[in-house]
Amino acid sequence: MEKKLPKDFYWGGSVSSFQTEGARDEGGKGTCIYDVRPMNPEFSDWSVGIDAYHRYDEDIALMKEMGFNFYRFSICWSRIIPNGSLDEPVNEEGVAFYNSLIDRLLAAGIEPMITLVHFDMPYELVKEHNGFASRYVVDCFERYARVCIERFGDRVKHWMSFNEQNLHGMMLRVSNAEDIPEGVSLPKHLYQVNHNVFIAHCKAVKALRELQPDAKFCGMNAVTNIYPYTNTPKNNLFAWQAYQYMNGFHCDVFAKGKYPDYMVAYLENRGWMPTFEEGDDELLKYTVDYIAFSYYRSNTITEGEFDYERPYHEIVNEHCVKNPHCEANEWNWEIDPIGFRWTLNDLAVRSDLPVFVLENGIGWREDFSQEEIDQMLAEGKMIEDDYRINYHRDHIQEMKNAMIEEGVKCLGYVTWGPIDILASMCNMDKRYGFVYVNRTNKDLRDLKRIPKKSFAWIKKAFESNGEDLD
Repeated sequence: MEKKLPKDFYWGGSVSSFQTEGARDEGGKGTCIYDVRPMNPEFSDWSVGIDAYHRYDEDIALMKEMGFNFYRFSICWSRIIPNGSLDEPVNEEGVAFYNSLIDRLLAAGIEPMITLVHFDMPYELVKEHNGFASRYVVDCFERYARVCIERFGDRVKHWMSFNEQNLHGMMLRVSNAEDIPEGVSLPKHLYQVNHNVFIAHCKAVKALRELQPDAKFCGMNAVTNIYPYTNTPKNNLFAWQAYQYMNGFHCDVFAKGKYPDYMVAYLENRGWMPTFEEGDDELLKYTVDYIAFSYYRSNTITEGEFDYERPYHEIVNEHCVKNPHCEANEWNWEIDPIGFRWTLNDLAVRSDLPVFVLENGIGWREDFSQEEIDQMLAEGKMIEDDYRINYHRDHIQEMKNAMIEEGVKCLGYVTWGPIDILASMCNMDKRYGFVYVNRTNKDLRDLKRIPKKSFAWIKKAFESNGEDLD
């Protein structure tokens, strides 16, 4: 008997608020860190995004046409509690906007998922408290999470706290905690901030368990497979250690409710073990219902060792080299669908939980003049993006292989930026979507949504529950 994916399998897309919404000064929104952070002058800013704040009806209709039954979006903290403080009134205009978005998704047959923080927060919490370096901000986040669960939890049954949470152990920027206290080393500060984010995450899980016990909460990482460049024992060990620190650490805490022994040894041996406040051990025991992750590429590293002065990610990054067996896009993100299958297996086995693909896709430069767009529309032509079709076909097939051949319990396959959005560096020329949005970095044009060739292909793949990948 031929095995097929479960009938309740999820297919959909993911976005963040700051890359899509726009409406910077509308609806009672406060100032967000992304409103004031300096940007590359060659790129754009976040003030308009793709104007999803005003155009979400159109975008939901496109997602429904593509066969989506799932949509993950982030809430802008500054729309709900403008300055983020503990005693500030809730902005009811912001609540009304997200209530409308949720209701219209459900009416279209699309299950919503909320990300509470996708690297952003109210600027006041950054300026006055150094982001998640402060336990006061952890408390502010808990209050924000509880407000969202209270207001939206009757309809939203899938939740996550932090997008790609393992990045908080590698970049102070995503925690908005870039001011390092005098006399404290970078690694010591970094891993303390990372711990504070763990506690914030667990407080949100605890809140969901209390307020909406029938809903599900996940932990989410950005997983990048790591291969040894040579087959020496030393290179294999280094690659294994790198994978544990960069990918396994957070997954193990999400699933098992404590720091894994290998991470405790790494941190204690270097004097970087974070300070645990009273009650932290108990909070960490609030584990998740499934493991979610983003996957775009794999990395290959040469032989190396972890020293006692620099954080693990710095050492791994300096050992990355090109994998001669993988093709790559313009940004040197190597295309590795078999690594995707490997990752699905690893996360499922190490956590003993279901897994959920919450971001997958390929960024590609797609620049067209207004004249070119007008000509394509007049002639009934479309943007030919076979590279995107090939990428998703191969990754969906390897996901199916992991599920059918290895028994991985995967809940869904969710793509990143299914309708073009500004990329993470605020550039519009690196696109992931099946729908072209007619704007550039500097010219907003009409923001018209134009389906690409991949639009019809992904519709066929999703509506057939992954059976028709031709």
